[in-house]
Amino acid sequence: MSGIGLKKYGLNERLTEEAAEYEGMFIARVSGQHHNLYKVITEKGEIQAVVTGRFRHEAEDGADFPAVGDWVMTDRTEGGKGDAVIHGILPRRSLFVRQAAGTAGGVQVIAANVDTVFICMALNADFNLRRLERYLAAAWESRAKPVVVLTKADLCADLVEKLEETESVSGGAEIVICSSVEENGWQTVRKYIAEGETVAFIGSSGVGKSTLINRLAGRDVLAVNETRAGDDKGRHTTTSRQMILLPDGGTVIDTPGMRELHLYAADLGKTFEDIEQLAANCRFRDCTHTKEPGCAVRTAAEKGELSEDRLAGYFKLRREMTYDGLNSRQAEQEKIKRMFGSKGEMKQLKKYVKNKRK
Repeated sequence: MSGIGLKKYGLNERLTEEAAEYEGMFIARVSGQHHNLYKVITEKGEIQAVVTGRFRHEAEDGADFPAVGDWVMTDRTEGGKGDAVIHGILPRRSLFVRQAAGTAGGVQVIAANVDTVFICMALNADFNLRRLERYLAAAWESRAKPVVVLTKADLCADLVEKLEETESVSGGAEIVICSSVEENGWQTVRKYIAEGETVAFIGSSGVGKSTLINRLAGRDVLAVNETRAGDDKGRHTTTSRQMILLPDGGTVIDTPGMRELHLYAADLGKTFEDIEQLAANCRFRDCTHTKEPGCAVRTAAEKGELSEDRLAGYFKLRREMTYDGLNSRQAEQEKIKRMFGSKGEMKQLKKYVKNKRK
């Protein structure tokens, strides 16, 4: 198998070597998913696929199944003889997840093997710094590079103020400003997408993800709906995750709008780096930043150097992730347990730890 046709989708030497371990199988990339059926790109084109019965039997949660962006091993490269069968998933270099709906606390994979995550937030009624912190926490943890995309700048009367507020919580992530009406900004987004790389767009419904992707693709590949009158909230245009090949190189994963992102794993240390740095100066190493004397975090908040809203957001996410009362090493172990503890995939676990230390 040459795999030449898959290079534009990101196939590289590392993946080719890993695929060689599956004798008699063919490498493919998951481009779409609808319930238990998958669309995969092979060297011969796009075909439909399913996982093996053994695959389904051994899976313990959503992360054990293929997701859009995954590189998988199939039994064929062409359709016409029934569905292809997926026998394995190659090790993921990045994984953006959220907590699955319901009370079971499972994991849902949003996208895999993404180089850059574009977090889209509109500069109208959708603007919400606390929600942005959630997306950033999940993005940093995914091992993809987050870029904040502020859309609908033409609807914003206080752009400078909104930009300053965004910078205060961005944690060093780059920020791009877009306006679909004036058709600018998307060119800047394009500069982040290189040939062979994969990017994903995430954010609430109606923030302009589909419009941006259509601009990048040079044609209307995705339907676009207007936001609802009165509250600026979007209608769900994208209903499932899908991969789109761009004419100038690179691939895009479009995702359904998420009104709320329930975190499954998060990098709070990177997302709230300003608070972590202040905490290093607290009198007590196990300071909870509530009532202890000599708390540098509370002092900064009282002086107005740290937003009370941001501190409240930090506390809320720590409680949600059950990291309260844990030091940094314990929090890291808890994240690993949540991501990999039920699967027992030591190879994946070792790769995760290795990448986190880079």
